[in-house]
Amino acid sequence: MTSHYVNLTVLPDAETNVPALLGSLFDRLHRALVQRRLDSIGVSFPGYSVIPRGMGDTLRLHGEGAVLGEFLASDWLRGMRDHVRVSDVTPVPADALHRNLRRRQFKTNVERLRRRRMKRKGESAEEAARAIPTTAADVPHLPYVQLRSLSTGQAFCLFIAMGELRHDPVPGRFNTYGLGEQGTTVPWF
Repeated sequence: MTSHYVNLTVLPDAETNVPALLGSLFDRLHRALVQRRLDSIGVSFPGYSVIPRGMGDTLRLHGEGAVLGEFLASDWLRGMRDHVRVSDVTPVPADALHRNLRRRQFKTNVERLRRRRMKRKGESAEEAARAIPTTAADVPHLPYVQLRSLSTGQAFCLFIAMGELRHDPVPGRFNTYGLGEQGTTVPWF
């Protein structure tokens, strides 16, 4: 259950903008959740907006007060403390609604899809191009955080979709991005 929260607000400067700082912060969070094998901390983005598309400047962590306090006391924010304002661990408002945040993946790279098809089916480039037209690419309209893969080092966009608002929470576990698995919700306020 996520009874408490803490806000981590990024502080841009002349060299680094909000999306870049939020991406770096989220990258560190992901690594820390993986290293500590934590599945009891969820995330939300109070400034999340589809139009205009953006995540805002605040990453909100949700969890039990003691878990959040212990997590914040660790060194996972090392090197970013000058760029982040950390609030106190605070109880969730009693009237908070709840919603699920989850990852959405899109097939945006037609060339990669074609190469994959050629490898899987043994087709030529021309056959793959006929099977997968340029118009097959998805055009995502969701807000995202730009991250770097821990395994390959490649940059990628983690698109985040929100579920409907609910009055009752759905308990459960969070993945290593702090996103709800099987509909797990976080307080939304």
